[in-house]
Amino acid sequence: MSKSLKVIIACGGTGGHLFPGIAVAEALKARGHEVLLLISQKKVDAEASAKYGHLLFQTVPAVAKPATLSPKMLPFLVKLWSSIRQCKGIVKAFGADAVLGMGGFTSLPPVYAAHKLGRRTFVHDSNARPGRANVMTSRFCTQVFLGMEPAKAFFPGRETVVTGTPVRPEIVNLPDREEAARMFGLDPSKSTVLVTGGSQGARRLNELSAEAAALLPEDTQVLHIAGALDFERVSDIAKGRERHKVLGFCDQMPAALSIADLVIARSGASSLTEIAMSGHPSILVPYPYAADDHQTRNGEVFANAGASEMVQERDLDAEKLASMATSVLRDLPTYKRMAKAARDLAVPDAADRVCDAIEASLATP
Repeated sequence: MSKSLKVIIACGGTGGHLFPGIAVAEALKARGHEVLLLISQKKVDAEASAKYGHLLFQTVPAVAKPATLSPKMLPFLVKLWSSIRQCKGIVKAFGADAVLGMGGFTSLPPVYAAHKLGRRTFVHDSNARPGRANVMTSRFCTQVFLGMEPAKAFFPGRETVVTGTPVRPEIVNLPDREEAARMFGLDPSKSTVLVTGGSQGARRLNELSAEAAALLPEDTQVLHIAGALDFERVSDIAKGRERHKVLGFCDQMPAALSIADLVIARSGASSLTEIAMSGHPSILVPYPYAADDHQTRNGEVFANAGASEMVQERDLDAEKLASMATSVLRDLPTYKRMAKAARDLAVPDAADRVCDAIEASLATP
């Protein structure tokens, strides 16, 4: 496309929204377009966006919807309309041609504001079972982009495009394993289990994984991204173990994936996308309180493809988790089969597919 576009990407709130948004921003900039990313005022957004100094970010208030019959509904509506007014000002000031929401209620105000101003609007949903916020936001969208084919059924009457979920370029081109091992103080010759619970609801998974780590074979080490809130507790459980490295926050996920041989994780869509891109077998433990149990639906896509072993948290203890991890790492044919199945689920050009769809829409009168 010869014309340079101005695109706003609303992607704040969680890493699962932010990182795919950054991936699309990188791809749009590479094509000569101007991009503004709207993020929330949450600490996780500030930390994650700090390493992308070449991109333009602006914070907007996050507006989370309470239960419909909650007394908090009236204050929510007041905040929502205030946020929409603010977003209208941002769209006008930036001169945006289009707005892309990467999911959640952070996307609704900018997308709705752009819709009312007559701009092209899009929303991306990464999950097999879309969130209610995205279904609502889709009412004001030119097109809906999907990370997984099963989500199509939840957007009847909407124009959908299955793009896959975008990943940052550094996830596509992982660093050298030895270099990654040095970064974390690990042994590149040992089998490595990467534990990452995602940005929400990781407490019980952290506990199970930390206890299971003590039961793994001597030639296996663990890189455990516990999250800032759970760092001290997990560090206490792992105290004295040379083969168990605990981090509160990791801004070097490419290196973490490079050293990993097996991943234990929740089944958030963004995490699964990175697991598929890196071609790792995984043990998935869906977050049991996720809206509409969407993490189980995501995990089923990977489990049914043979890329993962999925187990519900209620059915898991440390001994079972250690046994599952050891079994995957020790059974080479199974390991190779799972790794190939994971790679087969990857969509390396997802960000470009999103860009293609946006450009094609803007090229149409």
